[in-house]
Amino acid sequence: MSIHILGIRHHGPGSARNVKTFLEQLQPDIVLVEGPQEGDDLLRWSQHSELKPPVAILAFRPDKPAHAVFYPFAEFSPEWQAIQHGATHSIPVRFMDLPLVYRFAFESEQAPPAEGLESTGTAPVEEENVEALQDHRDPLRHLAEAAGFNDGERWWDQMFEQRVNNDDIFEAVGEAMRSLRQALPERADPMEKLREAYMRKMIRQAEKDGHQKIAVVCGAWHAPALETMPKQKDDEALLKGLTKVKVETTWIPWTYDRLSFASGYGAGILSPGWYHHVWNFPNDDGTQWMTNVARLFRSRDIDTSVAHIIEAVRLAESLASLRGKSKAGLDELNEAALAVLCGGEPILLELIRDALIVSDTIGTVPSAIPKPPLLQDVEKTQKRLRMPAEAGIKELLLDLRESLHLERSIFLHRLLLLEITWGHLQQVRGKGTFKEQWQLRWEPEYSIRIIEKGNWGNTLEEAVTQYVANEAGEAATLGVVSGLLEKVIPAELPRATQALIARIDGLAAATGDVLQLLEVLPSLATASRYGNVRQTDQEMLLGILQSMIARVYVSLPPACVSIDEDAATVITVHLHQLSDTIALLDIPEQRQAWYETLQQIADHSQAAPLVSGYSTRLLADAKVIDDEELETRFSRTLSRAENPAAAASWIEGFLKGSGSLLILDQRLWSLVNHWVRDLQEPDFVALLPLMRRTFSQFSHAERRKIGEKARQQDAGTAPAAAFDTTALDPTRARQGLPVVLQLLGLQRSGIATDEPALLP
Repeated sequence: MSIHILGIRHHGPGSARNVKTFLEQLQPDIVLVEGPQEGDDLLRWSQHSELKPPVAILAFRPDKPAHAVFYPFAEFSPEWQAIQHGATHSIPVRFMDLPLVYRFAFESEQAPPAEGLESTGTAPVEEENVEALQDHRDPLRHLAEAAGFNDGERWWDQMFEQRVNNDDIFEAVGEAMRSLRQALPERADPMEKLREAYMRKMIRQAEKDGHQKIAVVCGAWHAPALETMPKQKDDEALLKGLTKVKVETTWIPWTYDRLSFASGYGAGILSPGWYHHVWNFPNDDGTQWMTNVARLFRSRDIDTSVAHIIEAVRLAESLASLRGKSKAGLDELNEAALAVLCGGEPILLELIRDALIVSDTIGTVPSAIPKPPLLQDVEKTQKRLRMPAEAGIKELLLDLRESLHLERSIFLHRLLLLEITWGHLQQVRGKGTFKEQWQLRWEPEYSIRIIEKGNWGNTLEEAVTQYVANEAGEAATLGVVSGLLEKVIPAELPRATQALIARIDGLAAATGDVLQLLEVLPSLATASRYGNVRQTDQEMLLGILQSMIARVYVSLPPACVSIDEDAATVITVHLHQLSDTIALLDIPEQRQAWYETLQQIADHSQAAPLVSGYSTRLLADAKVIDDEELETRFSRTLSRAENPAAAASWIEGFLKGSGSLLILDQRLWSLVNHWVRDLQEPDFVALLPLMRRTFSQFSHAERRKIGEKARQQDAGTAPAAAFDTTALDPTRARQGLPVVLQLLGLQRSGIATDEPALLP
C-alpha cells in the first residue's frame, strides 16, 4: 500500500501537466482531490461532451442561497486533470475536503455581529498581526525573498510551473512546504485544522476500502499535514460534534476573467488566458503567442507585419537570456510586445491583457444537469431565444415588431426586475418605441442571484410576478410603485401590472401631496407609450393617469402660493416635466385644461415669481397668449412698483433654459434692458448673482448673441425701433445741433446739412 501526496498550485498549468504525467506513470487505483465532498455526485458529468471548462461547482444553502461558494476548474487546473484521469481509466475519484454541510454551519456560527451593533473599527493593527496576516495570504513570500524574488507567485512560477526537469517535483514541493510550515508560527485557523483533519480521514477511509495506490491531489500548503498522520482519535475528536446544514450543488459555466485577481475572485490567478496558452502550447518559444497578438491587432485595424512578430520574439528571447531564464515568460513577451508591436503605447498592452492574457472565455454545462427550477427555466429560455451566456460584451439591437425580438426584450426586462443585470438598456436614437439597444455581459454570479430568487416561483414569469407584488405591497410612496410599473410594462406581466395600477390608484387617492403626484406622472406616461408595440391593455393605466392629472390641475395653483425659492425651483422642474407629459399624451381636453391651470398660476398675485414667470413662458410658447399680452405682463412685472428681487425671479422663470426670446423680440429686450439700467446700485449688486444664474443656463451661442446685442446698443447701433423720438422738443433740440455737428465733424468737412431734416 502506498500514498502519494501531490502538492499543487490551483490553476497552475505546470502543476496540471506534472499531475497528469505522474498519474499516467503511477496508475493509482483511487484519486483523492481537494474539493467539496458534496461534489462527488457531479463527477459523473466530467466527461460529458457539453461540459467544457472553465466551469465551476456551485454549492449553496437552499434556505440561504446567498451563502454559497464556487469551486472553479479550468482545463489547466491540476484538479481537473486528476478528475479526467480517473474518468478515463475508470478508477474512483473522490473529493476529500471538509463537507460543506459542516463548513457552512461553522461559518454561520462564526459570523460577525449583526449589522447595527457598535464596532469602533479604529483599533490599531499590531505589527505581529500584520505579519501573521501576510503569512496567511502569501506564505511563499519567505521562500521567494530568500531566492531573490519579489513575491511568492513569481517564485512558484519560476521554480515549479516553468521547471524543465520535473523528476521528483512533488518531493521537492513537499520538502519546501515542510520547511516553510516548520519555520512559520502555527496558524490560529480552526477551519484549516478541521479541513486537514477531514482530508486525513478520507485517506484512512481509502486505505480501509482496500485501495493499494492512493494518489492525493491537494494544495501544496496542505501536503505536509497529509504526509504525517497523527492519531486517528485526535482527528475524530476534532471533528466530533460539528453541526450540519443542508447543501445543494450543481455545475455552472465559469469565465477566465473570474479566475483572475482583477475580477475580485480572491483565490484566483493573474493570467488565465496566458496559462491556457501555456497548457495548449507548452513548447512555444513565443512565436505562437506573438502571432495571436498580431491577429488581435489586425482585427482592430492595427497594422502588424510578420517582421514585427519575428523581431518581438527575438527581443523576448534576448531578455530571457539576460535574466538567466531558459525560456521567455509572460514578462519578457509583454515587454517585447510593448516595444515592437505596441510602439511603446501602454494602452495597446492593455488590449493584449484583456483579450489574451486574461481572456473572456466562458465554459458550457449540459442542460440535463439537475438545477434549481428557476435556474433551469432561465437557461431553457436562453436556449429557446438563442441568447447564449457570453462573458464578453455583446451589443443587441431589438426590433420589437418582430416576435422573436419582442420575446428577447421581455426576457431581459424580467431579469432586470429580479436584479439580474445581464442586459443593460442603452439609449436609441429617434423617438420611436419599437427599437431597443441592449449591452449584454454574463457573469457567473448571476446563477446565485437566480437561485436566490427561486423562492418566489419555479418559472421566471411566476417569480417576477410574485417578487414585484411583494415589492409593491411594501412600497409606501407613489414614486416607488410607479417606478416599478415603468419596469413591469415592458416585461409584459399582466397580473403584476394590474396589481401595481391598483396600488397606484389607492396611494394617489390617499395622498394630498401634489408633489408626489407630479413626481410619478412622467414615468406613468412613459409606461403608457408601450401600448402601440406591446400587447398590453393600457386603458386602465390611462384612466388612472388622467384621474391623477385632474387632481394635479386642482391642487397645483394653491401649491404655488407663498412658497420659498427652493420649493419654487422644485415645482418649476415638475412643471417642465408635466408639460412634456401632456404633449406626450396628446389629448386635446387634457391640453386645454393644462393651459387653464397655467393661466391661474400666472395670474395669481401671490404665486412664486419663479413659477409665475415659467408658467407665462409655457403659455407664450403654446401661443395661448399673444405678443401684446406678453408685453403687458412683462411691463407689469418690471414696473417700479414691483419688488426688484421678485421681478428678477420672474425673469429667471420666464427665460428658464432659453434666451432666444430676448434675442428675437426687440420689445422684450428693451423692457428688460431698461429695467436693469434703472436698478439702484444696492439692488443691482444684490440681484447680480441671480441674473448671472439666469444667463448661465443659456447656450454659449445665446450668451454670445446677447452680449453682442448689448454692445451694439451701448455703441448706438441698435435697430431704430429701439429708440422713441416722439418725445423730443424740436426747438430745444436745434439749440444743441451745432455742438453735435461739431462733434461729428460735419461742419469742419464743409458738408452741407439740412438742419430741419435731422429733426422730426
